[in-house]
Amino acid sequence: MKEPVVTVIVASYNHAPYIEQCILSVLQQTYPHIELLVVDDGSTDDSVQRIERLQEQYGFDFRTQKNKGLTCTLNEAIARAKGSLIAPFGSDDIMCPERIAKQVAYMQDKPEVGICAGNIELIDSGGELFPEARQRRDTPFRRLDFDDVFMERKPYPPAPTLLFRKEALEKVGGFDPQIRLEDLLIELKITHAGYYIDCLGEVLAQYRKHASNSSKNTPFMIDSILRTYALFADHPQYEYVRTRFLSSMFLKCSNRDRAYARQLLKQIPFRRWNKKTWRGLGRLFFSPLEKR
Repeated sequence: MKEPVVTVIVASYNHAPYIEQCILSVLQQTYPHIELLVVDDGSTDDSVQRIERLQEQYGFDFRTQKNKGLTCTLNEAIARAKGSLIAPFGSDDIMCPERIAKQVAYMQDKPEVGICAGNIELIDSGGELFPEARQRRDTPFRRLDFDDVFMERKPYPPAPTLLFRKEALEKVGGFDPQIRLEDLLIELKITHAGYYIDCLGEVLAQYRKHASNSSKNTPFMIDSILRTYALFADHPQYEYVRTRFLSSMFLKCSNRDRAYARQLLKQIPFRRWNKKTWRGLGRLFFSPLEKR
């Protein structure tokens, strides 16, 4: 069977300290049939100069643009991608050398798998492993359908390891520019279309946790996820899923941002309160405020 072309898309935005290591980890993959598309989405640091130096040496496709946001950037890159498999990859993360080869081999005879993923290691801004890295490394193989993702019945596939079938992305209309935190929605759309997400039980990438991660912007993250869930409001478990998420976020924010935590609490009907809601109330009124 002919080996497919895999298009790796790196959307770069103000990750100058990390972008070179990211790109090199793609160029050093053991899998030979990789098309690398790098797009700088209006960086204001020296990312462009760093990428240009690598582009001169390795000859990959590099374009710059005014800031459009990640979802628009991904959709435009996917439209011109030559590969039948697509790997969007964060410009601050690192691929393990055999990542693409392992995923391609796994997906070859499984047309029902729309997304293949794997495990990650957590690293800090300097590339050192976090103490909690072990729990992400050792998650066993799992297959997820729509309800598994929507109801969080199994561990989520980590974003730095997602490898998509291009046909699955095209079937669901690609990423939604209206929801900028893109991972959960595209996973729901693809599984809702009848595909599975298979997560391999081995480490495929390193995810870098640092001060400018989009997940650190808690209100942005919560709003994006609530808007994502709302697109599936006809699901019989929608209210349960929405309020369970709100309770988890209320607990998280209760001794970090008390004004925002109170806003979240107002969105949880009393009949939907759970253990996390009550724990959050305890933190809200009796715990010292955490420094952020």
